[in-house]
Amino acid sequence: MTPKILAFSGSARNESYNRRALDHAVAGARGAGAEVTLIQLREFSLPIYDGDLEAQAGLPAGALELKGLFKTHQGLLIASPEYNSSFSALLKNALDWVSRAHEGESGLVPYRNKVAALVAASPGGLGGARGLRQLREILAVLGVLVLPRQHTIPHADQDLSAGQESPRHIDALMGVGAELAQACRKWNAA
Repeated sequence: MTPKILAFSGSARNESYNRRALDHAVAGARGAGAEVTLIQLREFSLPIYDGDLEAQAGLPAGALELKGLFKTHQGLLIASPEYNSSFSALLKNALDWVSRAHEGESGLVPYRNKVAALVAASPGGLGGARGLRQLREILAVLGVLVLPRQHTIPHADQDLSAGQESPRHIDALMGVGAELAQACRKWNAA
């Protein structure tokens, strides 16, 4: 079985360090035989989650599309920036919309039987580790099996800038992607 992995970054910037990190992790997953769908969360036009808006208009089209993608993939490969010791509002908002019940279906269905791998890059000294801790907790509450292995890149402005990428970090990111592909294959075969 070819594992299907949905890959995205919690950053909206085209040239973000997290997008660069994600690209290497995606290459590792593809190298391990996974089919990877790479998306940008900003393309889904998700308003800030608002229960009144949901009650009046239902789920936005972007939320329904994103829910559909989650449901058709076995793995989630997430690169998350760290903003003020947490992960981004863009990422949290997307996870919140996907978790909403729809037409009698539990909001947890898109997360059911999913395996996730996390990476982060930051110009700071911790590389986004504090944000990944919180992201890991939320994904676990939603029912996602989050792999213990993750990779953070501190000082990403030096080690992941264009033309100066650290081979050590590239290898580690590719390893995270490959491990996710293998875990999805095993998890879904069980």
